[in-house]
Amino acid sequence: HARSRNYVSESEVCKLESVPLDFGDYHPLKPITVTESKTKKMNRKGSTSSTSSSSSSSMMDPLSSVLDGTDPLSLFAAAADPVMTTATMDSTRKKRDKDDSSAVGSDFEPWSSKRGEILARYTTTEKLSINLYIGSEKGKATTTGSAVSEKVRTRLEELDDLEEGSQKELLNLTQQDYMNRIEELNQSLKDAWSSDQKVKALKIVIQCSKLLSDTTVIQFYPSKFVLITDILDTFGKLVYERILSMCVDSRVSLPDNFSPESVNDTAKETCLNWFFKIASIRELIPRFYVEAAILKCNKFLSKTGISECLPRLTSMIRGIGDPLVAVYARAYLCRVGMEVAPQLKDSLNKNFFDFLLTFKQIHGDTVQNQLVIQCVEIPLYLTLYSPAIDWILQCIAYRAPEVLLTEMMERCKKLGNNALLLNSVMSAFRAEFIAARSMDFIGMIKECDESGFPKHLLFRSLGLNLALADPPENDRLQILNEAWKVITKLKNPQDYINCAEVWVEYTCRHFTEREVNTVLADVIKHMTPDRAFEDAYPQLQSIIHKVITYIYDFSLLFSVEKFLPFLDMFQKESVRVEVCKCIMESFIKSTKDPVILNALLHICKTMHDSVNALTLEDEKRMLAALINGFIKMVSFGRDFEQQLSFYVEARSMFCNLEPVLVQLIHSVNQLAMETRKVMKGNHSRKTAAFVRACVAFCFITIPSLSSIFTCLNLYLHSGQVALANQCLSQADAFFKAAVSLVPEVPRMISVDGKMRPSDAFLLEFLCNFFSTLLVVPDHPEQGVLFLVRGLLNVIQDYTWEDNSDNKVRIYTNVLHLLSAMTQEAYIYHVDKVDSNDTLYGGDSKFLAEINKLCETVIAQILDHLKNLGKEETLKRQSQLALSFFNTILAHGDLRNNKLNQLSVNLWNLAQKHGFADTKTMVKTLEYIKRQSKQPEMSHFTDLALRLPLQSRT
Repeated sequence: HARSRNYVSESEVCKLESVPLDFGDYHPLKPITVTESKTKKMNRKGSTSSTSSSSSSSMMDPLSSVLDGTDPLSLFAAAADPVMTTATMDSTRKKRDKDDSSAVGSDFEPWSSKRGEILARYTTTEKLSINLYIGSEKGKATTTGSAVSEKVRTRLEELDDLEEGSQKELLNLTQQDYMNRIEELNQSLKDAWSSDQKVKALKIVIQCSKLLSDTTVIQFYPSKFVLITDILDTFGKLVYERILSMCVDSRVSLPDNFSPESVNDTAKETCLNWFFKIASIRELIPRFYVEAAILKCNKFLSKTGISECLPRLTSMIRGIGDPLVAVYARAYLCRVGMEVAPQLKDSLNKNFFDFLLTFKQIHGDTVQNQLVIQCVEIPLYLTLYSPAIDWILQCIAYRAPEVLLTEMMERCKKLGNNALLLNSVMSAFRAEFIAARSMDFIGMIKECDESGFPKHLLFRSLGLNLALADPPENDRLQILNEAWKVITKLKNPQDYINCAEVWVEYTCRHFTEREVNTVLADVIKHMTPDRAFEDAYPQLQSIIHKVITYIYDFSLLFSVEKFLPFLDMFQKESVRVEVCKCIMESFIKSTKDPVILNALLHICKTMHDSVNALTLEDEKRMLAALINGFIKMVSFGRDFEQQLSFYVEARSMFCNLEPVLVQLIHSVNQLAMETRKVMKGNHSRKTAAFVRACVAFCFITIPSLSSIFTCLNLYLHSGQVALANQCLSQADAFFKAAVSLVPEVPRMISVDGKMRPSDAFLLEFLCNFFSTLLVVPDHPEQGVLFLVRGLLNVIQDYTWEDNSDNKVRIYTNVLHLLSAMTQEAYIYHVDKVDSNDTLYGGDSKFLAEINKLCETVIAQILDHLKNLGKEETLKRQSQLALSFFNTILAHGDLRNNKLNQLSVNLWNLAQKHGFADTKTMVKTLEYIKRQSKQPEMSHFTDLALRLPLQSRT
């Protein structure tokens, strides 16, 4: 006696209720509104200020009190609409920021792109130290009547506090602790600024700048520079925006290219005040860095301010004795200079040439002694200079004429062709300029003083340029010969492969397969001993990618004698699969030529035929993954018949690899569904025949598989595809095959190499099967529900685990299915397939057959519950009884007296021995009471009265 269901109305009831939201005046995404503060000026005698505001405060503003109510910022707010002013300032600032960032083109690589690489590369495991600012209470209790001169004196005293021990040194910090402390300082700076503690903010910046003079852990210095200059950038931006905000007058903000004449006196005075404060800093390094951070503020004072300051700051760096500290100071000046005045290249050039004059300091006794103390080798020390020199040269070389490169090369020659400088020059200038002078650079590299910077890195940098630009045609072979003479002599496999990877692209780009073959042979020779290739898979993959990019002719590629031996070096399964996929993907995308496809099919056939009884399972999986990747990539477009022919041929070729057969079945099913999609479900005679051919392919192939659950799932999946394509008899055949296969399911199966009970897998499959059987129409020549009856017989005869209740769980799901089958309209259908609700139309004989089946299934469930009456199985009995009760509650018509009484008995049985979960029972009873309030569920009221709750005691 199934309950009648209206699925549409039930769905509506279960939907979340939509409630209109009324936020009133508040919304978290609404822009902040600035409230105007109106100040009324009274007579001077005993002057007071009367302020009206939506957010008024009882506290008197000390600044307004001192200035007799004539605070210039308040006057600006009173003269203009604050909302409009704020919006105008925001839009102008955004536009100005955009214009500033576009002062150099998009072809200029910004500092932000290098930041992450530097932090990742320059690390340390040594302990670090840092000085933290300790805030002083001195001078904070300022009275409202204090004079301005007293405030100035107090602030200067606070600034002097920094020199008088307002710091705390933290020792033995790890690198991560150090970075966290720097981040804390950055946040403290922002907090101090937002709370109008400008002197404290300046102290923090000075303190951080001092850290850049410390080289005790020298290998961490580049990363320290990145972290500290982030704080300096924040400070510079805060100061600039503060002064800019003071320039807003009568709703009009400064134009993008404003002149100093348009800046008001208040803003100029504040700007000068900042520069005077910085000029009073006693130590050179913090004074230099803090002034460089606010260099942009010179725009408020004079048109030539920046152009006058840059040479002075450049000269200041000459006073820094440590060459490493000095070169990073020059890098920061270049960085700021490129942001605020990229047109002033002469100052940037002077900065670099100053560095060249002091370059010999790197090899001086002071530096050498420092390296000995810190146990740092000269090659490692020289790499610390690379980020700074590379950045300086990038700034100088940006859109520079070719003549500047010639000048740089001459200066490098005068310094003995220093390898470090030469490498940075090749990295900075345009690839076209470098490529045109390739032979000159090779001559300089030969003569250069390595000084701990190896020549192979120079050839690598040259190769990177030649991958982007072509050298003169007459020099190409000589360039390759000269470079490869050096590369092939490298003993360290990692150094060798890093260089070879770059020059392979040059070889592929400008030479024939003969030269490529020679290079590949040399790589194999160097990387095979001691299995060095295992540590160089990324570089080897890069080489393969470059080769197949330039040699796109399949026949030419496989004519390269060393190509396949090169592939043999990929012995790690995951890498080898990726490389083979890369090769196949490249050629399948580039052509649909049947000759090429046939060649690749032959390669796959060769791999398949290598499988024998001794082949390991891992090897089989790897080969199957490769072949499946190839099968998935083959597409003949709308030529579906050609696609099916390919799958038929592939089935005959790869019959020994079960995963490949499974993939072929899925691919053919997908082909049938694509045909249905093209025809929009309305098959013609031709497409109907084609779909039946696809179905036949699957039906023939599935029995050849050994995994029984794979077969069951494929029978079900293929049957669903057949049903969707209106192949009803074929769908019945798949479902019958699945039913007949269920008795063969073993009690134990192997899962990931371990034997596990198969009950859970069988239960999952049968639940999916029941969901499909709901929409499968009965065969006209078979009895009513012949598939369901057959499946129930199989379940009844199947040998289940002794301590398993899965048989009852399956029967419970059968009741769900039978309940759904009694409805006038089923909950879902297959398009263009009439299910039993349409065929029988609620016929009484059909419903009677369903009721008989229900009675049989219920009897089986009750017998099982009775068998669980022993003491050791009472808990299982309680759980199953409650589960069966919930099934009857959801699907049964409880107006039937027998069913009603059965549900009460099950409820009592679930609680009888004290194993029922009290919370679950209470919630179930509450649900019944809620349901009883619905008009069609009024009979639940009587049911709730008959369901007692028993305590465990």
